[in-house]
Amino acid sequence: MSQYVLSLHSDVSNHDALQQLLRFTQALQAQDHQVACIFLYQQAVLFASQHFSLASDELQPTQLWQSLHDAGIALKLCVTAAEKHGLDTTQCGPFEVAGLAEFAMLATKADKWVQFK
Repeated sequence: MSQYVLSLHSDVSNHDALQQLLRFTQALQAQDHQVACIFLYQQAVLFASQHFSLASDELQPTQLWQSLHDAGIALKLCVTAAEKHGLDTTQCGPFEVAGLAEFAMLATKADKWVQFK
C-alpha cells in the first residue's frame, strides 16, 4: 500500500482535470492505497469557494469535496493563492488552509505526488 498526495492546479472551467482527479482517487482507494491529502493550488483554489455554483446537470464540486472529506481524505487549500483570488479563508467548507511549506512536508512523506493540471 502506497501513500499519495494529490494536487489540483487547474481553473474551475477545466472539469476534465477535476474528473481525472476524482477517478484517480477512487482507483487508489479501490486498491487500498492511501490518499494523504488533496491540495488545491493556483487557480484551483476557486473550487473551494462557497459561492461556486453550477447548473444541476453539471459536475458538483462542492458535493465531490464533501464526499472525499467524508472518506477521510484531508483537503488542503493554499492560503496564499486563496487570498490572492479573494476567497474568505475562514469559510472554506471541508478545506483546511495550508501553506506551501506544509504541503511540501506532506509531499516528502508520501510515496508519490501526482499533479492534475
